[in-house]
Amino acid sequence: MCDDLTAIEEDQALASKGLSRREFAAIGAAGVLTACATGEGGAKGNAGLVESEETIATPDGSADAFFVRPAKGRHPGVVMWPDIAGLRDAYKEMGRRLAGAGYAVLVVNHYYRSARAPILETMAQWRSPEGQARLKPMIALLNPAGTLRDAAAFVAWLDTRKEVDRARGIGSQGYCQTGSFAIRTAVAAPGRVKAVGSFHGGGLVSEAPDSPHRLFAQTRASYLIAIARNDDARSPGDKDALRAAADAAGRPAEIEVYSADHGWCTLDAPVYDKAEADRAWARLLALYSGL
Repeated sequence: MCDDLTAIEEDQALASKGLSRREFAAIGAAGVLTACATGEGGAKGNAGLVESEETIATPDGSADAFFVRPAKGRHPGVVMWPDIAGLRDAYKEMGRRLAGAGYAVLVVNHYYRSARAPILETMAQWRSPEGQARLKPMIALLNPAGTLRDAAAFVAWLDTRKEVDRARGIGSQGYCQTGSFAIRTAVAAPGRVKAVGSFHGGGLVSEAPDSPHRLFAQTRASYLIAIARNDDARSPGDKDALRAAADAAGRPAEIEVYSADHGWCTLDAPVYDKAEADRAWARLLALYSGL
């Protein structure tokens, strides 16, 4: 979870790289693009891809999104939910990387009710007082019912696109705050969403009747649930609850604690870990190969 303890661990990770949080924030956006240009976790160029800014009608308004896909052919669709800091350059680059692997990827702005993206330019800004003051009122507007409505609209929109192969299933993936959103996407469109990836996802296990781990039986998806080691240290029972719930629902699920901290898959996160991020990415591609 993106809590105060996570912030301390992020500072420790930056210190190990010889950076302060202020220095990291200063190079954040440019650093992401530079890293991607050199292949550090991103797509090596955009050859063969087409991308566009899109507006999608939902029951709650008009959602802006980034849509990237191969220039030719029809491909499985994917809904990508960014982390707590929202749709920004880092997630556009992650969308391009997935599109380069043969997917039509819709990277959504889940804060569209409040503002168009980008709301923050980098993950580092979330840790600033200004970033938190801007985002927290937007976060307060999010709820499971709204996520279900949004997810259904996003999946339906993908199915209108000529680039999407409707004979194949749709994937959904979420990071941090939106790991649970990815699961709810499979609930919103069980006939279409066949694979779900949650990366350092928060709020997957709770006592609530609609806790994401209680929803597996309402889906027809296979799951990849990649857990951060520091999240596991704070809630060691979550992985067991997730395993028990998936088994009870009869849903295939790969559930693993990775040797990296919360946020490790996100390109502009202070704790980004290329080796473990690449390993999680390879497992995601293996999951999506079944779409």
